[in-house]
Amino acid sequence: MSDTARPPLRKARTAPTRATIRTVAEDAGVSVSAVSKVLRNAYGVSDALRSKVNASIDKLNYRPSASARGMRGRSYTLGVLLSDIRNPFFSEIMAGINEALSQTPYQPLLGVSDSAVGLELALVESMVDRQMDGLIFVAPRMALTDIDAAASRTPTAVIGIHSPGDTLFDTINGNDELGAEQAIDYLVGQGRQRIVHISLDLSPEEDSSVTAHREIGYHRAMERHGLSAFAKVYYAEHSPLARDVARRILEASDRPEAIFCWTDACAFEVISAALELGLSIPGDVAVFGYDNSPLCDLAQNNLTSVDQSGRQLGMEAARLVMERIEGRQEARHVRLETKVIARQSTG
Repeated sequence: MSDTARPPLRKARTAPTRATIRTVAEDAGVSVSAVSKVLRNAYGVSDALRSKVNASIDKLNYRPSASARGMRGRSYTLGVLLSDIRNPFFSEIMAGINEALSQTPYQPLLGVSDSAVGLELALVESMVDRQMDGLIFVAPRMALTDIDAAASRTPTAVIGIHSPGDTLFDTINGNDELGAEQAIDYLVGQGRQRIVHISLDLSPEEDSSVTAHREIGYHRAMERHGLSAFAKVYYAEHSPLARDVARRILEASDRPEAIFCWTDACAFEVISAALELGLSIPGDVAVFGYDNSPLCDLAQNNLTSVDQSGRQLGMEAARLVMERIEGRQEARHVRLETKVIARQSTG
């Protein structure tokens, strides 16, 4: 074939130019520093500026370079440590975290410890080693000294631990003592007196846990109603073990009129045990949960529960961590209000 017969060479395909922070600034008609402030979720950024910059980011498909961010001192990642991925309430917390981060450059990266302290500590070390900008712990089992040690290196917010005093980390919880009192007040108002509580068995030094605070509220309310003689606490995880404990309680000659559980997941096991024994709910026994997780609304559960807004807990945790990243030094301890959401399990 002669040279003149050769087909024309294809024009080399050029890779699309990657958008930079400067091209975002030019498209939005603002300064580079203004774009940087939006990306950092800096204090004082107006909604109008944030909307304008985010519109250009979406239009140009701008993605900040993770390596460049790391060299500048930020990775824009938050480590989220869950003690148990099976707890349905934790999905609401994660939804709140995601919602709070949706308009920021931060991304959550998840670790699950299965309530094993050794694994928790290993996961925290990995998160710190990977230079994550902040940490959120959800119902951790590690010691307070270990949480403080993590917080001394990385901004940390904790859900599921009430601050015992001076700490380096922030806490976000419902008012657990009040929530338990509200549950007992409601059951007593329904005419129940023999009310027992299933809690979580933790070591004595873990009296900062939410379950310890719920026990305090339970005993306080029972005493206030003159029912201390009927007060009794059993211990079980929200696992098949809780069903075994519930079965023993329900088969006893002095079967209680109501069972108040430390979490919805535990209450679901109590409902299963009662139905397996041929008992009616709430006719033979009322069942009360805690968390108001989405599964409470299912017809087979119809569970009355204490609501503490898991989504709000997650949003507050993310907000507090970002405040810490931006320079806040003093610890903050947020406590959300609780309320009873009544359903058929209590009549």
